[in-house]
Amino acid sequence: MAKLSEKIGYGFGDMASSMFWKVFSYYLPFFYSNIFGLSLVDAGILVLVTRLWDAVSDPMMGIIADRTKTKWGKYRPYLLWVAAPFSICGILLFTTPDWGYAGKLVWAYVTYILMMTVYTGINVPYGAMLGVMSENPKEKTVFSSFRMFFAYGGSFIALASWEPLCKMFDERWGFSPQSSWQAAMIVIAIACFILFLCCFKLTKERIKTVSVVSIGKDFKSLLSNSPWWLLIGAALCYNLFATVRGATVAYFFADVIGNDAHIVIFSLSLLFYSGLFLSVGEVANMIGVALTVPIAGALGKKTTFILVNAALIGLSILFFFVPVSPTGYWWMLLLQIAISILTGIMSPLVWSMYADVSDYAELRYRTASTGLIFSSSSMAQKFGGAIGGAAVMWLLDACGYIARPEGQETMMIVQPESALSCLWMLMTWIPAGVALLAIVVVWFYPLTTRKMNGIVEELKRLRLEPVEAPAEDFANTNT
Repeated sequence: MAKLSEKIGYGFGDMASSMFWKVFSYYLPFFYSNIFGLSLVDAGILVLVTRLWDAVSDPMMGIIADRTKTKWGKYRPYLLWVAAPFSICGILLFTTPDWGYAGKLVWAYVTYILMMTVYTGINVPYGAMLGVMSENPKEKTVFSSFRMFFAYGGSFIALASWEPLCKMFDERWGFSPQSSWQAAMIVIAIACFILFLCCFKLTKERIKTVSVVSIGKDFKSLLSNSPWWLLIGAALCYNLFATVRGATVAYFFADVIGNDAHIVIFSLSLLFYSGLFLSVGEVANMIGVALTVPIAGALGKKTTFILVNAALIGLSILFFFVPVSPTGYWWMLLLQIAISILTGIMSPLVWSMYADVSDYAELRYRTASTGLIFSSSSMAQKFGGAIGGAAVMWLLDACGYIARPEGQETMMIVQPESALSCLWMLMTWIPAGVALLAIVVVWFYPLTTRKMNGIVEELKRLRLEPVEAPAEDFANTNT
């Protein structure tokens, strides 16, 4: 059994990644259209096109990591090697050069591609570590839960502090809106750098796996791995659900809720703003993570996935009927808490299911392609973010949304009714439809608890025997 310090250390890694990822997912579209100065259409194309690079870079990184050999292991060294480039690229991403529109658009493409490349370089190996830190499926779920608990903790810190940091640099220090967003990212980047180093120091790879097949056969076995395909589809839906809602929040609060909405707690009046809404959701996510192990242990991972998405459908539709009023703000906050608890259950569940798919692949194909398989999870996350972020901006543009002038993110604008209706749909019915699709996909996922128990026992035996290349039909009866 791994020590508590190692589980916490593993959590530090995704705490760092999530601080960046949530800021990217929730504020980068708004930054590009209202601070940086891109049109909604160009910003949407940018988000989508740059993520297509991940279709190549993620599997490439998985293959490289699978074949890395150092005294620290296969995957862990990348936490040390890529921590500094990761932080630097994040700062560059939120830097607004004093150039013309075409020059700024090129800058945005270059810095976004760089950021996604280094994110792949550190996050794919980090995720793959889950497959070699323990051979026990239950302990992998525990590691995954620690990972996501700290991830949401980092997200909470980043989201709760982001707007106050921007305002502090803007109002107290006299920075321009562009410079204040850059300065806020510098603060976040320093914290992430330290967390990655702590993750490297506290963790350990225990399982040594060796691939005895070529890169081509690794890909062939991956493409014939039906549980992998189904899990990719389910993970893509999960990330699409989260990104569509998250990327819409800044617009929703700016144009539906307004800048002066308040909720009253006893005699205390609090500003009801997007940062509060999102950060409360991150705390609720942490509650969901804590519930994952007992719920998945009792119901099984597949059943838990289906029931959680069914509940997300109902809660998302209910949000549509909440009025924009002081009482309605409370209902919005409560529904955000409930939805976030459910998505908090989903995150470690999905990562743990990828570890199961990795074990399935090792048994059936005799290939230690953990990095390649986990790279696909990163790819699904990024594609979900790309499609979701781009769709939000394109739909808003199609519905007549009026972007604010560059640097005037707090400026009040009366949006057309079509744009306001679009914002409501993006917060409610569209995510509900995505959750329904996730249920349909995972319904056919075959790796139940019973099947995984058999796979793990067989792997324990095989890992003690000499490694041989697989027969084409190996383990068909065990899968």
